Amino acid sequence: QVRLVESGGGLVQAGGSLRLSCAASGRTPSIYAMGWFRQAPGKERAFVAGISWSGGGSYYTDSVKGRFTISRDNAKNMVYLQMNSLKPEDTAVYYCAAGYLGNPFTADYWGQGTQVTVSS
Repeated sequence: QVRLVESGGGLVQAGGSLRLSCAASGRTPSIYAMGWFRQAPGKERAFVAGISWSGGGSYYTDSVKGRFTISRDNAKNMVYLQMNSLKPEDTAVYYCAAGYLGNPFTADYWGQGTQVTVSS
């Protein structure tokens, strides 16, 4: 079992930045690929970014490429999502996930989510 706790969400103006953090605990979280998903009101949860267990590979949905950066620190069991040049359409609840990369990501564990609101 892996427990995930997100933090760092909030309200920001368009063009601003936020950094989301995800603290992982439990059964060897460092062996998992980690991902971020988001769910906007009235929409399905969607993949945003993923990173391999080693941190050597990262992947992004097209709409965030060049603006968001995913990273991880296995020594601290932490995963981060740096979000720059935020847009109102980035408004959503953001979820951290642990699982496997591929198609584009299969999540075995989820965090509770953190709200990100971008005002225009």
